[in-house]
Amino acid sequence: MIYPLIPLFLVGVLGAPTLALGLIEGVAQAIVSLMSAISGTISDRSGKRVAFVRWGYGLPILGKALISIAGSWQFVLVGRTIDRFGKGLRGSPRDVLIADAVPPNRRGEAFGFHRMMDTAGALVGVLIAAGCLWLLQLENLETVYRTIFAISAVLAFCSLAVSFFVVDPQSSSASLEEEPAQKPTFRVAIQGLGREYWVTLSILSVFAFANSSDAFLLLRAADVGLSALQVVLIYALYNLSYSMCSFSAGKLSDRHGRWKIISLGWLIYAVIYAGMAVTNSYFIWILFGVYGLYMALTEGVSKALIVDCVPAHKKGTAIGILYMALGLSALSSNIIAGYLWDSVGKSAPFWVGSLSAVVAILTVLFSGRLTSKATIQIA
Repeated sequence: MIYPLIPLFLVGVLGAPTLALGLIEGVAQAIVSLMSAISGTISDRSGKRVAFVRWGYGLPILGKALISIAGSWQFVLVGRTIDRFGKGLRGSPRDVLIADAVPPNRRGEAFGFHRMMDTAGALVGVLIAAGCLWLLQLENLETVYRTIFAISAVLAFCSLAVSFFVVDPQSSSASLEEEPAQKPTFRVAIQGLGREYWVTLSILSVFAFANSSDAFLLLRAADVGLSALQVVLIYALYNLSYSMCSFSAGKLSDRHGRWKIISLGWLIYAVIYAGMAVTNSYFIWILFGVYGLYMALTEGVSKALIVDCVPAHKKGTAIGILYMALGLSALSSNIIAGYLWDSVGKSAPFWVGSLSAVVAILTVLFSGRLTSKATIQIA
């Protein structure tokens, strides 16, 4: 609900430089990555997932409230950090709950279904924001933005309330018997993940250096002439495309292999980012629509791919380290994108992103990942 408005609020209302936007989004993703690794590892050790999920949906209420009263970009940074701290807490344990609920040969379908429903919720939120912009047609956009941020904080209570209907499975602690009796350190936690996991993680991290925050796409939309309402609507179009394609993409990955689907998504990403560098106010609508397809082909499928590579009792740790690696890579890519926008030109971040995506695809091809399906570990 608030995501498409944060770049406009930061740059247009608070007067923050684009580098500050890159810093905020980079730090936000780094916080998600760090907390995902910690929560994933601890939830593997304890066998408890739901407590992390509940805290993960509770903290963003405070984060959104702080953003609604922010008077400087530094205050937005604090609010965004708290919000993303919660996201990091819930991500890995929630994904393990999903993975444990289905047989291994339907993981892609399960994660695709999750992305479809999650993004459908995001679509509703974006449409609520668009409705608020249309109803609150005030000359002072700052008041409109702050009102929407405040409403989002109130609605966030719904996520927290729903989490109390979820319970830990009875069998969640059974996998703990498989853990070696060693001192519970992070070094011990990552043992046994296997070579396939680390190779897969390395390739996914290469692409992460290309993948700067979507906030730059939204800022680009405003830069080519879209109004605040149009920026929100174009983000709704992206969410609609993402939601509609996620389930089918997950099923295709179960049938044809994860890497083929992910590589196709990365190719689409490279084309979209090259298009963003030269787009206008009309063509950008097509780019955002297709961008949702890229997300559907990669987001849920990547999680299924990672889970395929590891033993059952290492799922939380494996997903958490994935989040951490991608987040740390994104920290660099976001800061670089903000610098390029301010210092080189507004199209520069998109040319760099497109080229980096091509490098990631070549890495997959030369590593031979496309020649076979991911190995599914059932033990």
